[in-house]
Amino acid sequence: MHDHDARTTTDALRRVLWWDLLLADDPAAATPRPPLDGDTTADVVVVGGGLTGLWTAYYLLEADPALDVLVVEAGRLGAGAAGLATGTATAGAAGAAAAVAREHGDRAARDLSAALRDAVVEVGGVVAAEEVDARFAYGGLVRLARTGPAVDRLAAAVADAARRGDDLELLDPVAAGDRVRADGVLAAAWTPDAAHVDPVRLIRGLAHVVEARGGRVAERTQALRVAPRAVVTAQGTVRARQVVLTGGALAVAGSPLAVLRRRTQVLATDPLPPRAWAALALRAGTTVVEDRHRPLTLVRTSDDRLVATGAEDVLERVPSLLPDLGPHAVRHVWDAPLTVARGGRRTVGADARAGLAWSAGGDRDAHEGAAVTNLAGRVLADLLVGADSPLVRLPWVDGAVGGRARPGRGVARDTVPAVRAVPAVVRGTVRDAVHDTVLGAVRDAAAVWADRVEERRGRTSVAAARLLTGPGGA
Repeated sequence: MHDHDARTTTDALRRVLWWDLLLADDPAAATPRPPLDGDTTADVVVVGGGLTGLWTAYYLLEADPALDVLVVEAGRLGAGAAGLATGTATAGAAGAAAAVAREHGDRAARDLSAALRDAVVEVGGVVAAEEVDARFAYGGLVRLARTGPAVDRLAAAVADAARRGDDLELLDPVAAGDRVRADGVLAAAWTPDAAHVDPVRLIRGLAHVVEARGGRVAERTQALRVAPRAVVTAQGTVRARQVVLTGGALAVAGSPLAVLRRRTQVLATDPLPPRAWAALALRAGTTVVEDRHRPLTLVRTSDDRLVATGAEDVLERVPSLLPDLGPHAVRHVWDAPLTVARGGRRTVGADARAGLAWSAGGDRDAHEGAAVTNLAGRVLADLLVGADSPLVRLPWVDGAVGGRARPGRGVARDTVPAVRAVPAVVRGTVRDAVHDTVLGAVRDAAAVWADRVEERRGRTSVAAARLLTGPGGA
């Protein structure tokens, strides 16, 4: 890489708070690992070096240290979606468990909630045991309601949580002010099952642990196409008994799962003085979510910055939500892409016959980060080693124990002669892209409409609610 290119890349990375902090401490962190050098083989190749991919590699090597595990990342570790997120680790988004209960029953919802609560603790345990300096801090999560319908949603969520064994407490405005002093709060819901972590330090720390255990990690290795037991990259072909696709890698040709791209924006302030935090009453590591159809998520970092994420116009709500914040400088602003399963639900699966496994996020995963990806990584590891564990029976899992999942379109295409398949694949891809663009625009408009109706009229828009609770909705 030329010096000019290196400087340009470093400047781009420093727009992201987590990278700016890391590079201030260790300028050498900008130097990527070498790419793949020609064709190779592995027992398992994980495509995507984000948190899900690295958690998967970590738990595979924990289950069987003799495995030859290779992680390939298209760019730099920590420069993808996981490293651009806020760094929160929670035990589930409001309403997500209710959706699981509707589809899979109360027992499945209880099991998933318990697994996610455990995942928050597991992240903290791994960070401590492996001595990963990821600035992990428990802080809990407080969800704020500033409209009547939002109050109703929180009350329903608290009632559901009690049936599942979740620790979720409904707060009146005075008690909510003890967690965070925000404007116009009618009620809040509080759970201790949440933490915050520096996502880039976590990703890079996990990569070092994977390598120390004998795994291999290649950066700047772009996957061009996947097939059963093979990944074709720009640097060579990897043949493996199992191919795992995570995050953005699911958009690669041959993927067994259809995914959508989403985009949010993140901003971070300079460190705030003690008087500002005293006015806000927000403890370090605590996550705040304003309950809306287009939510705003905030977190106080371990070094006393405020980090916020949401759609670009949603971030404009920060001053009205936290009027005591004052005119503190916003130092970092960056885009954070998300890759989600087309249906809007997180899914983890494996097809043992094809040697393919996958994990795709859902629409509700935006601020669940390290915990939800930790659980996904453990599920994948258990599926791949054939473990008959409770994790492989969670409602996320597409298929039964041993990975007998339904083959996706990418797997099915491999049984069709390539020349005849291409036109159909192209037509399907174009049709799907148009469908997804239109559906995404309709859902976004419905969410904006629903929030406006709730704010101005104090009621839920029935029409918007129907659009938002269809496939992929709440």
